Amino acid sequence: MTTLTISEMTLFGRENIRVYGERPSSIAEFIHQSAEKYPDKTAVSNEQGELTYREFERCSKNLAAYLQNELHIRKGDRVASLIGNSLEFPIVCYACAMIGAIMVPINTKLSKGEIDYILNHSGARTILHQEPLQDKITDTPHLESLHDITELIRKVARANLVNLRKTTVEETDPAYILYTSGTTGRPKGAVISHINVIHSVMNFKNILDSDETLSTVIAVPMFHVTGLVGQLLHQFYNGGTVYSMERYQNEAYIELVQKHKINFLFNVPTIFIMMSTSRKFLENDFSFVRKVAYGGAPIYRQTYDTMKQAFPNADLHNAYGSTETTSPTTLMPAVYDESKVRSCGRPVPVADVKIVDENGEELPAGHTGELYIRGPMVVEGYWDNEEANLKNFTDGYWHSGDLGTIDEEGFVYILDRKKDMINRGGEKIFSIEVEDVLKAHPEINEAAVVGEPDSVFGERVKAFIVSPSLNETDIEAIRSYCLERLAKFKVPESIVFLDELPRNAAGKILKTALKNKGGSSC
Repeated sequence: MTTLTISEMTLFGRENIRVYGERPSSIAEFIHQSAEKYPDKTAVSNEQGELTYREFERCSKNLAAYLQNELHIRKGDRVASLIGNSLEFPIVCYACAMIGAIMVPINTKLSKGEIDYILNHSGARTILHQEPLQDKITDTPHLESLHDITELIRKVARANLVNLRKTTVEETDPAYILYTSGTTGRPKGAVISHINVIHSVMNFKNILDSDETLSTVIAVPMFHVTGLVGQLLHQFYNGGTVYSMERYQNEAYIELVQKHKINFLFNVPTIFIMMSTSRKFLENDFSFVRKVAYGGAPIYRQTYDTMKQAFPNADLHNAYGSTETTSPTTLMPAVYDESKVRSCGRPVPVADVKIVDENGEELPAGHTGELYIRGPMVVEGYWDNEEANLKNFTDGYWHSGDLGTIDEEGFVYILDRKKDMINRGGEKIFSIEVEDVLKAHPEINEAAVVGEPDSVFGERVKAFIVSPSLNETDIEAIRSYCLERLAKFKVPESIVFLDELPRNAAGKILKTALKNKGGSSC
């Protein structure tokens, strides 16, 4: 772990926030520093082609000049993007950072109505999109123009625009508005500032000891915080190389890792589970992989053991974070006791993490409650949403909505989403505990547990299972298996078999969809 100087400052009106003493002042500054150090090194690459850091910076400057001079985009204006993983996405990212515009990356899988809401709510003046996605865009009051990003980049490259006026970007200025999934209503736009990103990439570098020799494949969407900050901007901060895939495909991912000897893998556990089912994965040597990071979902012991065996020379780092914390809040160190495999690590050096009860009072080590988080990586708030800000922030702490515990050594364990905890007749059941037992069954590939309404107990345990060999005739045997390992009230009373579990674009299981899902069960 790198040792960095830490000081304190007042940030967004929050006093005594720990920050790294020596740090870049903006996203554009640290990308430019990497471009100066490694001009001829590949910055980004995919099936479209590749760009060196010099080429990447030139393309980004040309686009920034066009936004500034032709579209009259100024500091603080919102520039929406409807772009998947591509060479164009990081160019838009860097161009907006140069001129102080706020990029609003939109999930390309959203419906026309959902996209329309984000464009209206953010007040985006223009939207840059991939050509096949244009039909998803409708006119909104603020939107002045829309542009096919591939054609626009070609156009500005031919024009070779260089008249880019310098914009002073403060570290507290907003850089992105990332809209979180609206499971209980409209999505909320988390306002990520330059200082948030700077501390997140420094946290990654600090704990992972990452440097310019690392290369990674981004298989998760760049419009989500893990792809954007945890991989793309983290690599640009280091001067590393990014390969991207438009969408995850098991065999293609493994081939890409092998072909380029990718030495830094960062994925949700689901991708590692899918990789382990491939013969190509089992037959190939991955000893060149140096670092493996994972997060966004619980890691099962079976998956961890598979990863240890497959990547014998790699440090394995579990991570926990969210859009509101600009990715990492906790990271597993390179060396730890394997009894702590289920932990998501210790808080990063500049984070304050505490466990609180239902009244917001801090609990001692070993007790279970909600995680409250503060630090320079925590966003100032949500865009134009005072109600959500008042509800989700207290004294600078963001309310995570996650239930967990911190042990005596400072390791954090996530037990469940607060809203997903099952209350069966007053007995509190953490879904992850039941899922662990089910996933340990040799014939079960994946499992997800939710609470379903019950007229007697309020809720009862319902399990969704993915298995290549089990079916409804095995339900009683599964229950007996669980009863040997769990208290009776935790054993699933309803079991449904699925071909696959529903997931969002980031690979997280959609438990809301499961709660609304029927299916034959017993």
